[in-house]
Amino acid sequence: MDKQQLSKDILKLVGGEENIDQVTHCMTRLRFNLNDNKKADKATLKNTPGVMGVMENGGQFQVIIGNDVPVVYNALVGNMSKSPDAKPAASSETSKKKNPLSAVFDFISGVFTPILPAITGAGMLKGIVALLLTFGWIDATSSTYIILSAIGDGAFYFLPIILGISTARKLGSNMYIGAAIGASVMHPTITALLAPGENVSFIGLPVVAATYASSVIPILIAIWLASYVEKAIDKVTHASLKLIVVPTVTLLIIVPVMMIAVGPLGVIIGNGLTDGINWLFNNAGLFAGLLVGGAFSLLIITGMHYALVPIMIGSIATLGYDYLIPLMMMANFAQAGSALGVSLKSKNKQIKSLSASTGVTALMGITEPAMYGVNMRFKKPFVAALIGAAISGAFISFFQTKAYVMGGLAGLSGIPMIIGPTFVYALIGIIIAVVVSAVLTYIIGFEDVPEAVSAAAATPAVEPTAPAATTSASKVTEEAKVQNQDVFSPITGEVKPLSEVPDPAFSEEIMGKGFAIQPSEGRVVSPINGTVFSLSKSGHAIGLVSDNGAEMLIHIGIDTVKLKGQFFSPKVQAGAKVAVGDVLMEFDREEIEKAGYTTITPVIITNMHQYHSIESSGRTTVKEQELLFTAKA
Repeated sequence: MDKQQLSKDILKLVGGEENIDQVTHCMTRLRFNLNDNKKADKATLKNTPGVMGVMENGGQFQVIIGNDVPVVYNALVGNMSKSPDAKPAASSETSKKKNPLSAVFDFISGVFTPILPAITGAGMLKGIVALLLTFGWIDATSSTYIILSAIGDGAFYFLPIILGISTARKLGSNMYIGAAIGASVMHPTITALLAPGENVSFIGLPVVAATYASSVIPILIAIWLASYVEKAIDKVTHASLKLIVVPTVTLLIIVPVMMIAVGPLGVIIGNGLTDGINWLFNNAGLFAGLLVGGAFSLLIITGMHYALVPIMIGSIATLGYDYLIPLMMMANFAQAGSALGVSLKSKNKQIKSLSASTGVTALMGITEPAMYGVNMRFKKPFVAALIGAAISGAFISFFQTKAYVMGGLAGLSGIPMIIGPTFVYALIGIIIAVVVSAVLTYIIGFEDVPEAVSAAAATPAVEPTAPAATTSASKVTEEAKVQNQDVFSPITGEVKPLSEVPDPAFSEEIMGKGFAIQPSEGRVVSPINGTVFSLSKSGHAIGLVSDNGAEMLIHIGIDTVKLKGQFFSPKVQAGAKVAVGDVLMEFDREEIEKAGYTTITPVIITNMHQYHSIESSGRTTVKEQELLFTAKA
């Protein structure tokens, strides 16, 4: 396979040149603004050798190529009769209205994803405390129990403050004003004032008694309103007075409005959703489990499962249990079962290995590699997983199986979530999900991939005449013997799993494996001894190849290619030799975030087919040149 042919295939499959309004590229993908996305043959593109994935995001049709994207882009442009830059970059995006439903899911995802570690940690602790109490290893009247319970309950009780910060950050307003709004309604004086249910008023307007502890909907609505108030006040206030006037007026307007109107409405909506879910499972448990369990994987694919997160949190916080979390677990275990079924059925050694490893990963609750890389690829295993999830969902819902805490991934690591009176039924449900999906996959079969085709698809193409700035990483390392590789942190900041990166190309490990860093400083240094083989024109991404043969990508922020180099200052050029600690890039973190972009930075190994695994250093925060992870050859 050569890049010239690949570019021709892509040009044809996106609907031809006449369907392209504009095309650009970043470090890893071709970014098309198409006149009609429906004209693109997405399914065939996904299965095209040399294409790592296809996704639609922000009005763009993106074809993920990997490190060789500059070569493919140049070949693609060479096959077009007109310049792809004939129209300005914003022409397509500004003419298309954003899908309201997608905007809602994006909002919910952006608000709840950052706070999940706090909720998960607190939830896991609640589960551990429940276990200690069940086995009699701790006394419910002891001070140790009281302290541990407070740690576990704290994140849920003060949820309005945590959500106030996260929601404000997502909406681009002041996070600390968001926290102050949440703290105001959680103040002990307010809580005591509203608790008796007596008549309370503010400047003559009635304040309805509402319980804000552990609530979700009221603070979401309040911060959404506050974002508009804050921006409006900021526009009409002189720069010298902004620090005093903007937060003061915002708090004076929003907190009373929240207590008079938003809070009661939000509580009604939140309680209504929770009560509705409980009514459904209490009165139509088997049918509800069959429907929701079977559809959960489809919800995950579309991103609609994020809409259920507030309901899950609200149920756990107010009722002490939730019906949806166990169903999500059944869906994940079913995906694991189907992947393992593929491993048993396939005659292709590479497919057997891939499906077995992704199946085991899915058992731990990380389903994307199994779902996208195996089950959806072969189609029938994915259908088998939906059926397995539906059957197991019906079983556990018939017995009203619940989750009692929210913590951990929806896999084996999340077992503490379901420990309680219905624990046995949950375990039986897990067995049903895995076994039914695996057996169905084995029986109905799928179109296996011949060894030769698999090998060809896995072989990276090399452009022999590529210039230094766009040299294939495979060409740089074609004679290198891959060895274990220690990867030192290129940035000072907070270490995050790739699953928290708001881009499927990274979160689903399509591009490779590694970790992400939320920077606290605006500088990138080399994490390895090696060579810079690629540097994006916009400066947001750097490709490296180590002396040990590891091909790496450092991608500063998400969608920051749209900044076109603004706020980025490269300190090296493609082809430069670097050592650990050499400065590669400086960037203005604050300005990038002010422009509306996250600066979370994936640091990944892109030639993972040559490595066995990634071993974390265990750090949650890291400084430049501290060990981040090790790639095991």
